[in-house]
Amino acid sequence: MTNDQIILFSLFGTVFGLLLWGKFRYDLVAFAALMLAVVLGVVDAKHAFDGFGHPATLVVALVLVVSAGLVRSGAVFLITRTLVDATRSLGAHIAIMGAIGGVLSAFMNNVAALALLMPVDMQTARKAGRATGLSLMPLSFATILGGMVTLIGTPPNIIIASIRGDALGEPFRMFDFAPVGGVTAIVGLAFVALIGWRLIPQPEETGNGGDPMGDHGQYIAELTVPAGSKLIGKRVMHLDEDAARNDVAILGVVRGGKRRYGTQRYTEIREHDALVLEARPEALDEFRVALSLDFAEAGRQEKLTAEGAGLSKIEVVVPETARINGKTAQAIGLNWRQRSVLMGISRGGKRITKQVRKTVVWPGDILLLLVPAGAEPDVTEWLGCLPLAERGLSVTQDRKVWWAIGMFAAAVAAASFGLVYLPVALGLVVVGFVLTRIVPLSELYTHIEWPVVVLLGSMIPLGAALETSGGTELIAGALVGVTEGLPAWAVLTVLMIVTMTLSDVLNNTATTIVAAPVGIQMAQALDRNPDPFLMAVAVAASCAFLTPIGHKNNTLILGPGGYRFGDYWRMGLPLEVLVVAVSIPAILTFWPL
Repeated sequence: MTNDQIILFSLFGTVFGLLLWGKFRYDLVAFAALMLAVVLGVVDAKHAFDGFGHPATLVVALVLVVSAGLVRSGAVFLITRTLVDATRSLGAHIAIMGAIGGVLSAFMNNVAALALLMPVDMQTARKAGRATGLSLMPLSFATILGGMVTLIGTPPNIIIASIRGDALGEPFRMFDFAPVGGVTAIVGLAFVALIGWRLIPQPEETGNGGDPMGDHGQYIAELTVPAGSKLIGKRVMHLDEDAARNDVAILGVVRGGKRRYGTQRYTEIREHDALVLEARPEALDEFRVALSLDFAEAGRQEKLTAEGAGLSKIEVVVPETARINGKTAQAIGLNWRQRSVLMGISRGGKRITKQVRKTVVWPGDILLLLVPAGAEPDVTEWLGCLPLAERGLSVTQDRKVWWAIGMFAAAVAAASFGLVYLPVALGLVVVGFVLTRIVPLSELYTHIEWPVVVLLGSMIPLGAALETSGGTELIAGALVGVTEGLPAWAVLTVLMIVTMTLSDVLNNTATTIVAAPVGIQMAQALDRNPDPFLMAVAVAASCAFLTPIGHKNNTLILGPGGYRFGDYWRMGLPLEVLVVAVSIPAILTFWPL
């Protein structure tokens, strides 16, 4: 071993050890290792930051912004609001949610797909009266499986495509992963839906799923029926099914500025009626999008939608010193002074019998406000209220849903046919989302998971240095030596098992950066096609099912699902065995050695 190889192996061993220990955040560990490598001379200072401009890093960042835009536009609601039903059996629910998650994660980052569907799954569990942990782990595994199908579904695929481009002259294209990833995902999803969920230990119910506002998040709110609405002429009782599906309670109707007595279930809905509702903020937004309702009457709605920067939802607490204390939103001129709307009031479980904007606000009330984006601090200060911690509330831009779908579909098609380089295609989508205000400019960078960007930007130069120094060739030679005399498919299986094991205990991005060059070296040592080895690494690095630390999706569900560290392997181990058993024949079929 050369000095450079010894230093690099020591650095990688230290990085992996610190990642396993978990005391320090992975991005800090990776960046510190990069800086140390530069100081020790194993990474050229001129190329130390090349990883931050690497296509893989850019694509991961851009995919997260595009995913946020698809959520904000309501594109995903078109699927979830029609297919999710709390009355289904647990097995049927897992199968449908898993299929939705798998499809979504193929075309958007699988972490973003889980973040989108997790609240829907938890809400369905609450309605059905079952523990959220019974369905969250299957949903997480489904989104991980679905991400293997396309280039943009998961970071390991993006990284491997870039490494192939550097090593062999041409990267993998958008759907090159689909034959192997698709077969593996379908078989894996079938296992999760039919057998896997039965292996999960009965988790403890976590109540509100970790939401600190869970016990105070129900608001009394109003949504208005616009002119030409399909609801006009229907009776209020006809909305019960949509209300139940979106976890919304219809409390009554406001007509002509006056709250009508009772729930008005048999009343025919008229233009400009306001429905009085009780729901959580997210449920209100879903219900509004599903039935094409307005936030307020026509005049106030026009003022709101005229705001160039878009809209934002905030929650504030009313202290005794607040301007609005003892007054109504209408009396203080909230709409015409601040161009804002009081959407709802949460008052410790007490019912509100008047119009929301004509309701006298008391100290301790929690207000749900719709304000111009960027004006949140100003409106809060003007009211004299105290802001609650950010819960990620957003306003769905449902009138732009087909713009969002069209731009994304065009970018995917252009990249798939090689007309536009994928990072450029995704960059154009991001620009389009900003110009059409689907993603507000003020939120553009908040959707990027910067620790992942730093991890990638730091590990890519280290991985390149390991390959340049001959370190990956050394590892490949060791693996070939261990498997000497075995057929090529057996060597491929060993590579896959080693990669999968590393991915279970390390970050899958870091594992991919090391394992992909090793796969290429092994193929060259055996005088075989490197593509099947790269595909094996792609599948293995993605399929981290044994622990909550191998994949971010598994980490996301740890708290809300009430899981323990040792719960994952019960479903994860047979799933990993199944993945190896299915993907090796698929790789040999679609990517011959």
